[in-house]
Amino acid sequence: MKLSICTISFRHHLHSIDQLAHFAKAQGFHGIELWGVHAKNLADDLHYGADWLRSFGLETSMLSDYLPLEAPVAEMMAETERLSALAERWGTNKIRTFVGKQGSLETSKKEREELTFRLELICDYLESKGQYLLVETHPNTLTDNLPSTIQLLEETNHSSLRVNFDVLHVWESGMDPIVAMKQLRPYISHFHLKNIASRTQLDVFAPHNVYAASGTREGMVPLFEGAIDYGEFLAEIDSNGEIDASLEWFGSNVKNVLTKDIQDIKKALQLVQI
Repeated sequence: MKLSICTISFRHHLHSIDQLAHFAKAQGFHGIELWGVHAKNLADDLHYGADWLRSFGLETSMLSDYLPLEAPVAEMMAETERLSALAERWGTNKIRTFVGKQGSLETSKKEREELTFRLELICDYLESKGQYLLVETHPNTLTDNLPSTIQLLEETNHSSLRVNFDVLHVWESGMDPIVAMKQLRPYISHFHLKNIASRTQLDVFAPHNVYAASGTREGMVPLFEGAIDYGEFLAEIDSNGEIDASLEWFGSNVKNVLTKDIQDIKKALQLVQI
């Protein structure tokens, strides 16, 4: 398993990209998942990119952003081209996005068809660049449950469309993450790993709270201390070839938690191999 830190975890911290690279290397991570806004803010400093990151023995596992699927097509494609160029600069072929701004049950057939058409346009462009679009399993989007996610993949029917499997959000939907993972496995190119103390506290991950500096972090817990059994989950995905995953931590004490989580993951994977 190749593990990355997410630069979004440090969105409210005063750490440079240099400091994050040193930290990731020291703790045995394989790379970083670069938040789109961070990539955009570093764009004018040509010192930073794939070659610079490789000097630490690291790679960019994914560029995570939010493509404006509801914007005029010209604007959407301009942003796609911008992110594609940034992904190329950082040496990753994976761009993550959300699909829509409302849940699958609230999305009309016409709205769904329009989103699918736009995904096809984006995937056509990314395919020409040797890149992939990863749609994240996430509440209040078109991939908020397993049936809708599978439907979207089938409707779009594009080899450049892949899945970023967020274990917690799949669990949040009421689906067993292992069952969902096995059904989506042919499409999964990346995993997000995080946990919660209790299902009653899932609102802590709502965008209006999790992105706010003053938002509550109550219920966010290290990977092996929450309601989802990651020992069981990791045992299942480890038997399916090479895995790319990011530790997506939004709480406090970022470095301490990430350090503990990667150590615990390594111990869990060692037990699987015995």
